[in-house]
Amino acid sequence: MQHLLIVLFALSASVARLAAAPDLGEFTHQADIGEPGLPGSAAYDTATQTYHVTGAGKNIWAESDDFHFVWRSMEGDFIIQTRCRLSGNGTESHRKMGLMIRLSPEPNSAMIAAAVHGDGLTSLQFRRATGDTVEEIKSPVSAADVIQLERRGKRVTMSVARFGETFTATELEEIDLGDKVTVGLFVCAHTSKEVEQAVFEDVRLTVPAWDGLVPYKDYLGSRLEILHVDSGKREMIYSTPEGIEAPNWTPDGSALIYNSRGKMFRFPLATRRPEPLDTGFAVKCNNDHVLSFDGTTLGISHNPKDPAQPDITSAIYTLPAAGGVPQKLTTAGTSYLHGFSPDGKFLVFTGLRNGDFDIYRIPVDGGGETRLTKSAGLDDGSEYSPDGKFIYFNSTRNGLMNCWRMKADGSDPEQLTDDEFNNWFPHVSPDGKRIVFISFTKDVAPDQHPYYQRVYLREMSAAGGKPRVVAYLYGGQGTINVPSWNQDSNRLAFVSHTGLLK
Repeated sequence: MQHLLIVLFALSASVARLAAAPDLGEFTHQADIGEPGLPGSAAYDTATQTYHVTGAGKNIWAESDDFHFVWRSMEGDFIIQTRCRLSGNGTESHRKMGLMIRLSPEPNSAMIAAAVHGDGLTSLQFRRATGDTVEEIKSPVSAADVIQLERRGKRVTMSVARFGETFTATELEEIDLGDKVTVGLFVCAHTSKEVEQAVFEDVRLTVPAWDGLVPYKDYLGSRLEILHVDSGKREMIYSTPEGIEAPNWTPDGSALIYNSRGKMFRFPLATRRPEPLDTGFAVKCNNDHVLSFDGTTLGISHNPKDPAQPDITSAIYTLPAAGGVPQKLTTAGTSYLHGFSPDGKFLVFTGLRNGDFDIYRIPVDGGGETRLTKSAGLDDGSEYSPDGKFIYFNSTRNGLMNCWRMKADGSDPEQLTDDEFNNWFPHVSPDGKRIVFISFTKDVAPDQHPYYQRVYLREMSAAGGKPRVVAYLYGGQGTINVPSWNQDSNRLAFVSHTGLLK
């Protein structure tokens, strides 16, 4: 029966008016489901990566649905996420939009929807089996404009928020629509006499890591994105099945620098095509690399594979930003680079010395190291403020991982974040006014920042304060390990991840 319904979804024009779409972004088809009364439509703006969807229809409720749907087929586990809003004031308080997982185009099909209504009601609505009546779980969040549906096995989780706030989740257990379903965006006017419109931005379809994935051996694909920090608007500028990490933004704004499979790449924003960067013998680079403030020098962290020092898995080198022969700076132990001083005289890095990770400073031409942190626990992610007065870093010294700053000589450390998250890699905007950092949930060990997690990018004043979410994503290790602001302090480059869409 399930196979028959899927065939009907593809072939039955009597049930749904299917229209093959030449360009619907991530989606492949659109249709009016049921008898909405007036035709709906969908259009994708490639310049803004935004969907405009219209739909009429009496409701998505009881035993029958009428609405407009934009979808693609998906198999297995997945996450779909969007920022969205209804246009205008509307005529019906229960007009609604959202995300939907659906078995077939039959008006009484089994389905799961994350719905936001015109009056602000946000709820998880679902029909467990074809022909059943719709059930509903109301969210405590009203007027959500960030919504996400995640399917993992027979569990579906709706996560919703008002942009800037963290997610509130609603879980639905033991609901099985089969392995292959259709997933997409919907609009329902709650009347057959009017058409309503919704705008969907930052739509991301993600295939998460599979059970048994081996970190640092198995990799998901990557999406290189640019975030407009004030608005939260995201632009996907490159996608690849390869694992890429840690974009630096060049000071002249023309390119990004990132690592992939041990090598460094330059990504010109004009061409949007990656170019290998010559790093000589250093072909085991990790995601701890950084450009000098003037953009002339690139610092990298590379595994030297020195038989005389087999325990050192990462050492720090510098080379011209355009490429060249790296010069080694650190020899005392494993070292991960994070920042140049604004005057170009020093580097700050995380060093494993005497069984503990601390933050050290070293002259850019090499020489003696200076230990700047002395508290027990992991200290990481060190970065100078643009005026050179402070070094920002993250530390587990008080339990969870939190963002801190200290004076440039290591004195007077002060804690900047203190909440239920593990906060890593505070990056200071070039104007010195704010920081952006990545937040892992508390079920991730404080001293770990693994790949393939549901994470937030958050921003706050450089002096501390209440953080604001600026991006909701599937990322983690490699997302923003390094300074990645543009010089105008309004955009940030980062990496999110997904497996291949099926």
